[in-house]
Amino acid sequence: MTVALATVLTVLLSVTALLALARMYRGPSLLDRVIASDVLLNTMVGAVGTEAAISRHATTLPVLVVLSLLGFVGTVALVRFAVGEES
Repeated sequence: MTVALATVLTVLLSVTALLALARMYRGPSLLDRVIASDVLLNTMVGAVGTEAAISRHATTLPVLVVLSLLGFVGTVALVRFAVGEES
């Protein structure tokens, strides 16, 4: 059961990451690329969280916190930069 669940989650997270990378490549605007990078980072957080849940350890919790904070701060900074360019 655990192997099948891990396989399904790996496939789903891989497809999500590939679609986010495609959007980053093709995105017509900076904000599309920012959203795609945020989705990619959230996919990474989901993958690390999934790995921690399957192997049943909490040693990756600091990594999850740092990735989440990095995503939040990076997204806010890029949006503020984009708003400053439009004015």
